[in-house]
Amino acid sequence: MSRTKLAIIGVGLIGGSLGLCLKAALGDDIYITGLCRTKRSMCAAVECGAVDEASSDLAAVVGDADVVYLSPPVLQIVPMVERMLPYLKPGAILTDAGSTKGYVYEGLHKILPPSVYYVPGHPMTGREKSGVEAASKDLFAHKAYVIIDDPQVPQEVKTRLMDLLRHTKANFTTLDLAQHDRCAAVISHVPHLAAAALVTLLNRSGDDLDSCLKLIGGGFKDTTRIASSNADMWADICMTNGKPIIDALRELQNILGEVAAAVEAGDRQAVHDYFVASKARRDSILHDAEQKFDTN
Repeated sequence: MSRTKLAIIGVGLIGGSLGLCLKAALGDDIYITGLCRTKRSMCAAVECGAVDEASSDLAAVVGDADVVYLSPPVLQIVPMVERMLPYLKPGAILTDAGSTKGYVYEGLHKILPPSVYYVPGHPMTGREKSGVEAASKDLFAHKAYVIIDDPQVPQEVKTRLMDLLRHTKANFTTLDLAQHDRCAAVISHVPHLAAAALVTLLNRSGDDLDSCLKLIGGGFKDTTRIASSNADMWADICMTNGKPIIDALRELQNILGEVAAAVEAGDRQAVHDYFVASKARRDSILHDAEQKFDTN
């Protein structure tokens, strides 16, 4: 049995974690190449064991790859694939870690030849830190991982990809493109914007800023942790999933407006009911989520 050849485009937190995971699971049965921009990042990717070989030469990285894992910022995915097209072998499988799916799917289907397959994916995992230095072989374990079930992709191609990705020990689930982008806006994109908004609110506290900083505890730190995420990545996400994000933000504005009106009116019961409903849903989320993932 010949070993699998995997090319990782963007050996940062996600790409690096995938490499570490698959090398730990498959050892010499997989050979991983990684595309890195700088000599420093190439050395870091190889030294930590995320890839067997790193280069800034796109042809050297993707040539003869069975699977290409796309993990750059979302706006860079389509231009990157356009550059690599001359070097992809027939039957190559592309998949990605992009947080928005409709934008990437539409762009890639305009340029991909019939002999190269794209299976959209989105591992719902991450950390507030970026770079291969923050990578972990267990980053995907027991986390949601969305695969878009495209009927145009042959089942044999999907099976080949899943045979590889199942080593991440992620909880796989399938959604269609539009549903993924709506759900991602609610449970990932808008929470990041909200976390950044809370930090911005702190920054705008004027003469009280120093006093506020002295009082910061676990609640503020936990709620705003993801505001430390990569700004380039999140700007790209907002630009490529605009409508679902705007729709969710407007609904959030409505909710906050209702709460503000209740507080202003002195309606304790309405405020109490708001917290009770939120607590009930929050307490049920973790248990319910575990029951809804396809772990096959």
